[in-house]
Amino acid sequence: MIQFQCDYNEGAHPYILQRLLDTNMEQTVGYGEDAYCDEARKLIQKACQREDVDVHFLVGGTQANTTVIAHILRPHQGVIAACTGHINVHETGAIESTGHKVLSMPTEDGKLAASQIEEAMLEHINEDGPEHMVQPGMVYLSFPTEIGTIYSAGELQAIRAMCDKYDLPLFIDGARLGYGLCSPECDLTLPQLSQLADVFYIGGTKVGALFGEAVIITSDALKKDFRYSIKQHGGMLAKGRLLGIQFATLFADDLYFQISRHAIDEAMRIRATLQAKGIGFLIDSPTNQQFPIFTNEQAAILSQNFLLSPWKRIDDTHVAMRICTSWATKHENVDCLIEAIDKL
Repeated sequence: MIQFQCDYNEGAHPYILQRLLDTNMEQTVGYGEDAYCDEARKLIQKACQREDVDVHFLVGGTQANTTVIAHILRPHQGVIAACTGHINVHETGAIESTGHKVLSMPTEDGKLAASQIEEAMLEHINEDGPEHMVQPGMVYLSFPTEIGTIYSAGELQAIRAMCDKYDLPLFIDGARLGYGLCSPECDLTLPQLSQLADVFYIGGTKVGALFGEAVIITSDALKKDFRYSIKQHGGMLAKGRLLGIQFATLFADDLYFQISRHAIDEAMRIRATLQAKGIGFLIDSPTNQQFPIFTNEQAAILSQNFLLSPWKRIDDTHVAMRICTSWATKHENVDCLIEAIDKL
């Protein structure tokens, strides 16, 4: 069975495993204050073209989202997000467990529009007695989104302007950041992103690491005491060097972006095959996640040899399936899937 149901099926890039092995018996200080974490911070700052950003390493995406959002918001505030946002649908109420509400906005393409931010703010401001309602306190979005779409530079600039207008910090979830930035339709760079977001993170778990997310804080107003928030939310790894080594390896010699481009190249091969076959899509995704709509029979045939993720029931006879590629996807496995699609 060849698996395409998600982008975290494999372990870690061999370079990471080798460096972990090579450094295994070294003695280092703990809690992210070791030389490897310092090395990774400097490499990430260089990649962002910003020496003034703070870089922290956490273990996973939900942990990173919960820690950042709880750190930023005051007790009476909530976070504006698309209804498809990871914090709204796939985190078991993690944000709510910290005492904050996710203020979800409707979306068809997974993206939050600048106009929706203003809509949420005006609705609150114009409320008769706004102090009786949860106050929007920040904006959360994912790049790429949970359904594979990406924001253009213009869209993010408009969101940034709206956040500035209403004094809202902008937090970008980058669990799949490499796959978004390496999309052929992306007109953003990592340095540009670091100028637009107050906080964002670079996902490692889905992009070559065993585990780990690098949280980048660009706003001076949000930097203070973040390590306290990490510790309080169970994110301060005693053996912090395990995260530093991984990110130092990923950001040496452009490895992070090389392996991200590989995932996109393989996804585009699958996408082109589906298009040539006349198979429609739930959403037009230019990233490593593709959402073709199969007949029940087609889905059943493919599921005999490939593990895909059922995503949405379209009607009684059609279902949208998620096909994911990753940094580790084998070219020959994509060949097999393409051959099977051609035979449908």
